[in-house]
Amino acid sequence: MPVDRRTHASLTDRFGRVASRSAAGRRLGALRAELATRRAPLHWTNMFGVVALACLLVLFVTGFILMFAYAPSSTRVTYTGPYAPLAGAEMSKALQSTLGISFELPGGMLLRQAHHWAALLLPAAIIMQLLVAFFTGAFRRPRRTSWLLLFGLLIVALIGGWSGYALPDDMLSGTGLRIVEGIVLGIPVIGTWLSWLLFGGEFPGQIIEHLYPIHIAVVPVLLVLLLAGRWREAYLHKAAQFPGEGRSETVIVGVPVWPNLAVRAGGLLAATTGALVLLAATVTIGPIWLYGPSSPGDAGAGSQPDWYTGFLDGALRLVPPGWEFEWLGRTWTLAVLVPLLVVGVFLLLVAVYPFVEEWLSGDSREHHILDRPRNVPTRTGIGVAGIVFYAALWGAASADLVATHLHIGLEVVVHSFQALVVLGPVLAFLLTRRVCLALQKKDQSILLHGYETGRIVRLPGGEYVEVHGAVDAHERYRLVGPDAAAPYAARPDGDGHLRLVDRARARASRFFFEDRLTPVPEQPGALGPADAVVAPDALEAAGALDDGGEGRSDARASSTAGAA
Repeated sequence: MPVDRRTHASLTDRFGRVASRSAAGRRLGALRAELATRRAPLHWTNMFGVVALACLLVLFVTGFILMFAYAPSSTRVTYTGPYAPLAGAEMSKALQSTLGISFELPGGMLLRQAHHWAALLLPAAIIMQLLVAFFTGAFRRPRRTSWLLLFGLLIVALIGGWSGYALPDDMLSGTGLRIVEGIVLGIPVIGTWLSWLLFGGEFPGQIIEHLYPIHIAVVPVLLVLLLAGRWREAYLHKAAQFPGEGRSETVIVGVPVWPNLAVRAGGLLAATTGALVLLAATVTIGPIWLYGPSSPGDAGAGSQPDWYTGFLDGALRLVPPGWEFEWLGRTWTLAVLVPLLVVGVFLLLVAVYPFVEEWLSGDSREHHILDRPRNVPTRTGIGVAGIVFYAALWGAASADLVATHLHIGLEVVVHSFQALVVLGPVLAFLLTRRVCLALQKKDQSILLHGYETGRIVRLPGGEYVEVHGAVDAHERYRLVGPDAAAPYAARPDGDGHLRLVDRARARASRFFFEDRLTPVPEQPGALGPADAVVAPDALEAAGALDDGGEGRSDARASSTAGAA
């Protein structure tokens, strides 16, 4: 009897063939073929997006599992669990279920801590993406929408972290909620109504029941939508590249998105996920059993918020005492209104900065080549000033710990941070612009005289000079960078009138561009007035080079004075 030795297709192979022939399969195949032809540049700054994605995956997976064991209820119960120090203590069902997750659910402690560590790392990864996009000018057309989506991701991540911070209902989170209640009540006219709406009555009210839907439904949906919008923008406009990676804005130098870049991103995603799990397994975070249950009449000493909300707490701590007045029969508490206004304006400026810069510069072109931060010193100075402002507010949130640990008077610490908030950004802006200008001058010197090789030769006349190497085309393009936009020039209207807005815009535009030096590419045979340039061939012909002809690879040599 003949034996059929033909190989039969497995079930997965047959399912794959059927899926590939479907409409969705054909579209997926076309997308994969397109991604195989699309290239993306490799740069270390691209890793922050993958880190943020890994954090989101860990948050979604661990949060989905924790959701089934957590009880979002403020109902008071008596604890009878295995943690002996809290035996018989009265607490909410929310804290009781969280303790049960930590001590009774197998792997519950690992899940809680991985969820918490991912929530701490996510805002950091998003902030780093914002900083990279800001300093390189990646927010300009056609990627302004991507900037707004990234900023929205940060705000939603902060809301998600804050809402999750309060859910365990321990003493630490209860102290934070009491601060929130005081801030809301300090808002004139509508403060009391907002407090009742948020808490559902007197503190603590039903705050757990109100925050839980925000944390498990509203925040995840918004994160997914914003992330999908970011991916769509990246697909439509492709990736921007740094100067020197390619001569043309339309030709991107890099690796294929599929499979090269996808595999690299997958490896980094797996490594980040593993690092979060390892961190959760070895480093304790959020030990709610040490804080105890929340109590409306108590507060934890030395309590600190999670790092990403520290700048909000710091803004409140820096307000001088007695900032309030009576008006229209109401008490207006500036100690609450001023920090809210300052932080709100700061976040608003971050969101609208791409539009402000485009209005000032009048540059509405599409940009696919990124800027070197040194070549745009005003923007770089603004960015560093913003970092110093944020860092000062963030540090002020720990003013009490700084005072106790360093044995410094609390008033001295607070006054120091107040001065740093006001003067720090100004000094940082001025210093950064000077540093950028110095770096531009260094690049210009390299373009004109070449780079230092460290080879010293002696001329027939007895003079010692250093041979400078030629700057190749790739490096010259990187140093020069893309063409800079010219400052906005105010022009009178048809009646010959020059509007005040146009004059202010022109003045601000000149201020934005005033510290940019346009590097001059090397002109063969053109010598500056202070340059004493000797070509390596001439040195060799004069017998000054005795290295067997290795100096032929150098393009030019200049005197020490000329190179300086």
